[in-house]
Formats: sequence, C-alpha cells, structure tokens
Amino acid sequence: MKRTLNVSQATEIIMLNWLFDKKTQKNISLDSIGIDIHSHVLPGIDDGVQTIEEAVEMASKMQSLGFVKIVTTPHVMWDCYRNTPEIIRAKLDEVRRAVSAAGLTIQIDAAAEYFIDEHFNEMISGGQEVLTLPGNRLLVELPYSTPLMNTSENLFSIIQKGYQPVLAHPERYTYFYSDPSIYRKLVDQGCELQVNILSLSGYYGENILKMAEWLLKNNLITFLGTDAHKIQHLEMIQKSNKNNWLQKYPFQNEKLINI
Repeated sequence: MKRTLNVSQATEIIMLNWLFDKKTQKNISLDSIGIDIHSHVLPGIDDGVQTIEEAVEMASKMQSLGFVKIVTTPHVMWDCYRNTPEIIRAKLDEVRRAVSAAGLTIQIDAAAEYFIDEHFNEMISGGQEVLTLPGNRLLVELPYSTPLMNTSENLFSIIQKGYQPVLAHPERYTYFYSDPSIYRKLVDQGCELQVNILSLSGYYGENILKMAEWLLKNNLITFLGTDAHKIQHLEMIQKSNKNNWLQKYPFQNEKLINI
C-alpha cells in the first residue's frame, strides 16, 4: 500500500536530503595552485574589502581553499584609487599583524593592479617605483568598454623597462572578441595572461566563460587568479567543484611561491 505523506513529513524529508547533499558536496581545493596573484584584501583603499575584519576573514577563507601565499593587488587607477607604494605597504603591515594575531599561517605580500592610463605611462617612463609580483612581473589591466589605441605598444614599453607584463583577466575585454588573434599577438610579444577563477564558473556571464575557455584551449593562459574583492567571491569559488580546467590545465602559479 502506497504511503501518503503530509506536508510536514514531506518538508522534513526535503530538508534532510538538502542537508545530506550539503555535507557530501566536495568543495574545490586549490592546493596545486598554491599562490593567488590577484586579489583585493587590503582594507579601505580600493573597491575590495573595507575593514580589517573583512581582510582577516578573506585570508582565512583563502587559506582554507589551499593557498599558502597571497600577493594581493590593490587597484592603482588615478581617476579613482591613487594608491602609492607607501599607502599599500602601510595597509599590508596592518593586515599582516591582524592575520598573525588570528593564528593564520598564510603568507601575505602585496603588489598592485595597474590600470594603463596616462599616469601609469608617466610612472613607467619616469622610472618611478612600482610594486611587482614575484619575478619582477607587473600586473596590469585595460579599460573594459573602450580599447586602447596602442595596447601592444604599452605592454612592450613595460618590457623595455625591464618588467614582465601580466595582463589581468583578458577574457573580460569583450572588444577583443571580434578578433581574438590579438591575444596570441600579445603572448608572442612577451605578455603573460592571467584568467579569473570566477570567469570559469560563469560568474561574469556565458560569453566571458566561453572566451576564458578558448584562451585555455589555445594554451594562452599562464596564471590563475581569484580577483576576489569580497568574501562572497571566495565562497563562490569554493563551490566551483565542477570545473575541470582547474585540475587539468598547467597553470604556472606554484612556480612563483618561492621567488
């Protein structure tokens, strides 16, 4: 005889099934990546975290994801975030003290994410100090809506000054989609490309996911980054356990840990 459940019993079964699924779901592990080279965890100086408590929470979550080191990269964008090496280092010291006091073991360093604008070109041409990733790498980003007229020339000028340019999240510059050969041209000229984990989860939309996968299929990506601005980004990354690219693609992050 078929048993009929009342609403209360049915609801209880649904909740038990949900809890079981949550307990057995495997979260992503980024142990093989080791180091995150793109994030925004210095409080109050860009559009990333705003308090020291949030910074510690981010560090704790990144450690639980498997990272042993963070090189956080606050924006340097002169129209919005006029961060200098002095400002960034002062915030880094503050975060390091708080992270240590919280008993975390993750190592935290800082570089910057430089928006290529007139101020950036003046800094590079004038020999001003810039904060770099391991291996004298310089993380840079382009405008999202309108392409620079001289992207290749700007990146080549970075190389001429002795830095290795790393272009942040190339998959998000949709104006390159009509002619994706520009990505290979940049790589052939000596630029390294860094893809966002969130792009591979579909967080920014289907088109950006497709371009990120195209770049990976064509072996144009060197590094993986979280580009995490808030704890919710890391929680989304933690649940991105269905993305095979994170296991099968030879990201080069780990080589930067001891540089």
